Amino acid sequence: MAEYIVKVEEGRPATVDGMPSAGPVYRCIYAKDGLLEIPAGMESAWDFFSESVTKNAKNRMLGRRQVTDGKAGSYAWLNYEEVYSTTLKIGSAIRRRGVNPGDRCGIYGANCPEWIMAMQACSSQAITYVPLYDTLGPNAVEFIINHAEVSIAFVQESKMPAILKCLARCNSHLKTIVSFGKISSRQKEEAEELNVTCFSWDEFALLGFSDHDLPPKQKTNICTIMYTSGTTGEPKGVILNNGAIIAEVLSIHQLLMETDKVGTEDDTYFSFLPLAHIYDQIIETYCIYRGCSIGFWQGDIRYLIDDLLELKPTMFSGVPRVYDRIYTGIMEKISAGGTIRKILFDFAYDYKLKNLQKGLRQDEAAPLLDKLVFDKIKQGFGGKVRIMFSGAAPLPKHVEEFLRVTCCCVLSQGYGLTESCSGCFTSITNVMSMMGTVGVPITTIEARLESVPELGYDALADVPRGEICLRGKTLFSGYHKRQDLTSDVLVDGWFHTGDIGELQHNGTMKIIDRKKNIFKLSQGEYVAVESLESTYSRCPLVTSIWVYGNSFESFLVAVVVPERKALEDWAVQHLQDGDFKSLCNSIKARKYVLDELNNTAKKHQLRGFEMLKAVHLEPVPFDFERDLITPTFKLKRPQLLKHYKDRIDQLYSEGKGSKV
Repeated sequence: MAEYIVKVEEGRPATVDGMPSAGPVYRCIYAKDGLLEIPAGMESAWDFFSESVTKNAKNRMLGRRQVTDGKAGSYAWLNYEEVYSTTLKIGSAIRRRGVNPGDRCGIYGANCPEWIMAMQACSSQAITYVPLYDTLGPNAVEFIINHAEVSIAFVQESKMPAILKCLARCNSHLKTIVSFGKISSRQKEEAEELNVTCFSWDEFALLGFSDHDLPPKQKTNICTIMYTSGTTGEPKGVILNNGAIIAEVLSIHQLLMETDKVGTEDDTYFSFLPLAHIYDQIIETYCIYRGCSIGFWQGDIRYLIDDLLELKPTMFSGVPRVYDRIYTGIMEKISAGGTIRKILFDFAYDYKLKNLQKGLRQDEAAPLLDKLVFDKIKQGFGGKVRIMFSGAAPLPKHVEEFLRVTCCCVLSQGYGLTESCSGCFTSITNVMSMMGTVGVPITTIEARLESVPELGYDALADVPRGEICLRGKTLFSGYHKRQDLTSDVLVDGWFHTGDIGELQHNGTMKIIDRKKNIFKLSQGEYVAVESLESTYSRCPLVTSIWVYGNSFESFLVAVVVPERKALEDWAVQHLQDGDFKSLCNSIKARKYVLDELNNTAKKHQLRGFEMLKAVHLEPVPFDFERDLITPTFKLKRPQLLKHYKDRIDQLYSEGKGSKV
């Protein structure tokens, strides 16, 4: 089928007992003779860190900006040796609080050096760490602490009030809280009343020793239980063992070694995606394995670009939402720069794109134009980025192309889930034919498609489509205390991802939808809603969009968070008065946005039933506080429906009357 994958098993037809047909099993070409093997003697992620310390003792490891009088200055660094010494003391202190190998330790807060040290301290003592999303509310925190039976928690200083607020309902196991920073005497007293002891970071470190024997570790030990927020129901605790984490990190190294350049002690990584999410945690573990430096953002989106420019990283991880905003911002500047600059940019863009499509490497495609035209964009990331990673959701093809052409570095888009220990597919750097896809399986995974007959997806067709199923060494061990959910998705050794993939002629995988996010309209037409939202999001008037339909209605409606400046500019041109909120209620503004959305739909050749009949304009972005999105910015559809139910009913009555 293609140059980057090999077939290792034939497909199979549907069975009489109702099991759907499945396509052939494929591996990455770099694993054609067998999936990656973990070297003998490597038993946990602690081995990555302890070995890296011996090689890179004086190299800077963890850095944060020094803040003086409320103003952020340069980055201050701890080297590998310093972090190792503190980590051993923290690990020893955890044990002195009666927490033993196999027990659970919570980590709650934004990315910072203490987050990494708490994680490594757990690994040193074979204690299972349980990350809590910085954006999860107290109810979810309470649920996870109780469900995972967390006995000690490391908590960001500003999150202490939230944890204390729910402490009375989750202190049956939780007996120790350690602040990432300071803790007030009042907070200590409040916790003591509930038989929970609190420490500041420095106080806790004094409890431990750096010269003690560490317990043995095994690949089969549980490294972490990572709760996924999920778009429905309670969070699920994904169990990942040491072997899965090690294999994932080594696979990243193998693929970079085969196709680009591995991480070294000269590399610096910018840490801003949540460490509580598997994607960033694996990348940072890889950085530690390779002796790289990790610089943390301040935790405030307003200063993110300033942090980036100060750090000047060589490695950058983003998600489509971040990259899309970068793309939109740059395009606005180009449009505002005048006709001559726009012509020059378009010429340089087309010239470099053609060379990349011919197979030239990123640094060979247009070196002179990189310096003359694209250098400003490169400087926007600090000027030194050599590789970008994208994950968490499919990256729109036009954004991926733009980044590959203009950012003067290679870009690798991946696909993965918490259950696959982050990436399970990755595009290969410098291979432009993989653009618009998530590439090929990594070297620890075998993949196949399984037919979904009720939705018309056939894994054995000329263009194979179906549910992506995975088998291999970087899969989760199950959902904590939920064997029922585990049995639903792990069948005969195959993990059913719930994502619909389309195998391309070159062997790469394209994510075309989510199995559960496909619904049928009343006239029998199937609607792939995520794909539609991706298309409508290309309308410059849209910041966010939720498209809704069901099998009782014949057309689609949507709730749109408009791009504020674009709508206000339109209002000025059309003599419409009022603030942003009143504009969103304006019938004329709603009609304008609806028309522009449907123009975008026509431009991208959507079918008639995929057009929108009515829209509601929402001035407040979808947020965590109202439980409308997950911490990775995925829409929570049941919650959105509940929140906007009255609006949706109104939109349907408007649509049927052809009014807006």
